[in-house]
Amino acid sequence: MKWEGRRQSDNVEDRRNESVGRAGQGGDPFGRSGFRVPVGRKGGGGLGIGGIVIILIISWVLGINPLTLLSGGDINLGGGGQQADSSAPAGPPANDQMTQFVRTVLADTEDTWNGIFKAAGENYTEPTLVLFSGRVSSACGLASAATGPFYCPGDRKVYLDTDFFRQLQQQFGASGDFAQAYVIAHEVGHHIQNLTGILPKFNRARQSMSEAEANRMSVRVELQADCFAGIWGRFTDQKGILENGDLEEALNAAKQIGDDTLQKRSQGYVVPDSFNHGTSAQRMRWFKQGFDNGKVTACNTFDTPYERL
Repeated sequence: MKWEGRRQSDNVEDRRNESVGRAGQGGDPFGRSGFRVPVGRKGGGGLGIGGIVIILIISWVLGINPLTLLSGGDINLGGGGQQADSSAPAGPPANDQMTQFVRTVLADTEDTWNGIFKAAGENYTEPTLVLFSGRVSSACGLASAATGPFYCPGDRKVYLDTDFFRQLQQQFGASGDFAQAYVIAHEVGHHIQNLTGILPKFNRARQSMSEAEANRMSVRVELQADCFAGIWGRFTDQKGILENGDLEEALNAAKQIGDDTLQKRSQGYVVPDSFNHGTSAQRMRWFKQGFDNGKVTACNTFDTPYERL
């Protein structure tokens, strides 16, 4: 991936040298490691999951960008834990190579989604990416490095401990800079879902679902974020940035973090009802779907029978 010398985003907070206060009660709000969608508090009103599916179906049939139909939704979910003692202001991001890489990838996602939103007649609100080490406090509560990268809808920020990239390579066998870029693009995909109203409405609707139902809907949400990451990958490829083997790096990363692969690695067997991110095959398929089509309407995971995701 030819990322050196490209524009770098200013929307980065470097908190790697900050101390973090105590977490609120309830422990880790995100669960197991990797690509989490924080759960909002219970709430009523607004458009339900059924309404979201209907809108996405209409968008699919009529060829209308769902960003237009879904804009204006309630996306302020609020916090889920005590905040850190952040009396010491965060300085500008360090200028190490990893920080430059993260800022460059984030800038490319900004260019991609600014263009897509503009074409849909909407304005794109860029997310902030927070670099942290060890643990961090967000509007969704306190999280540790074991959480993995995550997006918090309460403050519209992506949180990333760059040590995860080392884990991705050494523990999961997914190396390469484009594999790392896929991680960032996936979390930005959740930001897109937040802005379009999909993520907050899912977080509300899941409060009335059984655990199995919520997991199945979570799979749809996660696979859509993978597809959105694929859209970014396509636009990046069109700029001539990708090199031979880059696409395979991202697909391998998607494969290594599939629910079935992770469960086989950790416990030797799989429990499909507990899947909440998608299987390896599903994650690879939907990233490739976005990459091949480059259209938001191609990422309609809500209008696909679950057994065909």
